[in-house]
Amino acid sequence: MKILFTGGGTGGHIFPLVAICREIRKIYSVKGRGPNGTLRPQEDLQLLYIGPKDPFGEFLLSQEGVTVKSIFAGKLRRYISPLAILQNFIDIFLKFPIGFLQAVFYVFFLAPDLVFSKGGYGALPLVLSAWLLQTPIFLHESDITPGLSNKIASKFSLIIFTSFSETEYFPLERMVLVGNPIRRELLSGSSEEARGTFQLTGEKPVILIFGGSQGAQKINDLVLAILPELLRNFEIIHQAGEQNFKQVLAEAKVVLLPEQLKYYHIFPFLEERELSHAYSISHLIISRAGSGSIFEIAAAGKPSILIPLSLAAQNHQLKNAYLYSRFKTCVVMEETNITPRFFLGKLKYLLSHQRELEDMGNQAKEFSKPEAGRIIARHIIDYLFE
Repeated sequence: MKILFTGGGTGGHIFPLVAICREIRKIYSVKGRGPNGTLRPQEDLQLLYIGPKDPFGEFLLSQEGVTVKSIFAGKLRRYISPLAILQNFIDIFLKFPIGFLQAVFYVFFLAPDLVFSKGGYGALPLVLSAWLLQTPIFLHESDITPGLSNKIASKFSLIIFTSFSETEYFPLERMVLVGNPIRRELLSGSSEEARGTFQLTGEKPVILIFGGSQGAQKINDLVLAILPELLRNFEIIHQAGEQNFKQVLAEAKVVLLPEQLKYYHIFPFLEERELSHAYSISHLIISRAGSGSIFEIAAAGKPSILIPLSLAAQNHQLKNAYLYSRFKTCVVMEETNITPRFFLGKLKYLLSHQRELEDMGNQAKEFSKPEAGRIIARHIIDYLFE
């Protein structure tokens, strides 16, 4: 049995695929029995991934035993500038055709039983080639407003899994609401282990700040502008991003007093186990509003302040955040309007109103759909065993 995954190449695409792969292996170990009841060897299950070149995603997927191959992928930029026009020309008329031919080659010779697309521009060549070669296609859409690639891919997909009930555009008869797949291991963190992992003092409420797998420079700048004041009241775990880490750390050391450094715990990236501990110990989370982050925060049952990326395609992060906030799970602050002082005041208010924080966390837990990965995996396995 061969299952081919594809996606755009960011952490928002890769982490859900990791969750689904883990669930497929668990279900297959039960479902994958021969007629006489003997267990089929795990070698009979082959998980593959094809998408744009992405060392980070390749590393994560290879750890899950997924065979990874890369193709060229063209991206359509919707803003207008001489450079964007040139890049669009190269991507549309050079990279995409090459990527499509590569995808046809891989799908033909690998002969997968099913293609599962997480969406994004890097997935479209695989979806089109799978349709051309009559391979079944399942699709997952993370956001309320689908991107162009998923709008196209949906026309060829048997099932369209969605994260939000209000997801736009897709035909209702092929939609299955499941939520966004999360790695369930993130829910097994320990507050006690967190204190040792992050060397927390335990003297103040803990705030977790992160901007997705690559960090968020605007959130970093916002934090740095008020960092000394923040650390007077709170202890902070901060995922700053691989590219921004050294600069943020250097600036923090400039503005902080030596005695404040013990309350500030900055990392370029939080590994899965570290992130699970950070979720468990945090009193409040500050994050971007990607679907993956929202559903992880919700599953952890934590209150949050969401700062949507203002330049996100179709403004999808803003729509995700405001829909999530309708359930009284979070506070949304738009980065075009936010000021450091207002941000600091909101933090102080929330963390001085414990009842309100508890209610937000409880509502987040109610909203969560931690079984999304298992549900998708079961659909895949059941379809292939029919």
